[in-house]
Amino acid sequence: MSEYKHGSMDISNQEKTFAGFIKGGIWLAGISIGVLVFLAIFNS
Repeated sequence: MSEYKHGSMDISNQEKTFAGFIKGGIWLAGISIGVLVFLAIFNS
């Protein structure tokens, strides 16, 4: 078996994907809040 060294794996792709999910979640939350405010203002 090969020697395993903790922390030696390249995780740059995983970090980019995670950052994308976080950014998408923030956008989704912002749009949802905007829609709720719009509905509250105009009583739709």
